[in-house]
Amino acid sequence: MGALDAVAARVAGGATVEFRPSGTSMVPLIRGRQLVAVAPVDPSKLTPGDIVLARVAGTVYLHLVSAVDPQRKRVQISNNRGRVNGWTGHDRVFGICVSVEGTPRPGAAGKTSGL
Repeated sequence: MGALDAVAARVAGGATVEFRPSGTSMVPLIRGRQLVAVAPVDPSKLTPGDIVLARVAGTVYLHLVSAVDPQRKRVQISNNRGRVNGWTGHDRVFGICVSVEGTPRPGAAGKTSGL
């Protein structure tokens, strides 16, 4: 179980979690080790450009929603470098990034769920 799996479990349980993800796939939106806050999300409210914590093909990512398919209740997840991770169901989208280094993410607050 990786570090993001543990964060995903806490968010799925209803907690808003702050952590410092590593990597460069989300630069410049999120730089490695910046403090992010992720809150539980209502996946039906997601739109392209939202940053979510989601499981795709067995791996948990903090990546962008690049497309939505409301009829099939799924979203496409991609990094900020053009790499598509794949489609995942609403049940595997755990949370939405609500802030980066204390700066609120535009539009995220209205998409949190009241778990």
